[in-house]
Amino acid sequence: MNEIYLPTLHTFAMDNIFTGSKGDFRFRIVPQVVKLNPKEVNFEESTIFAQFWHGPFCYEKSTMEGENTFPMTEEGRLQMKQWLQENV
Repeated sequence: MNEIYLPTLHTFAMDNIFTGSKGDFRFRIVPQVVKLNPKEVNFEESTIFAQFWHGPFCYEKSTMEGENTFPMTEEGRLQMKQWLQENV
């Protein structure tokens, strides 16, 4: 089975939104970054918010089927990946 690709934790810590798909399964991931100072991320308070849907349409034209928030840690990133895989 092909796994869903997710970027590294660093990508989310830099406040980058990520969208992806597998077949008709679509997902959108939005980091909620809390900064200690202009250059440093507070990983303990930061989270990653993920949503998914099925179908041919973009995020704005679709109804979300699930959403979840994960800690901004490598463990949280792996939990999010597993959660997405379970909903394909």
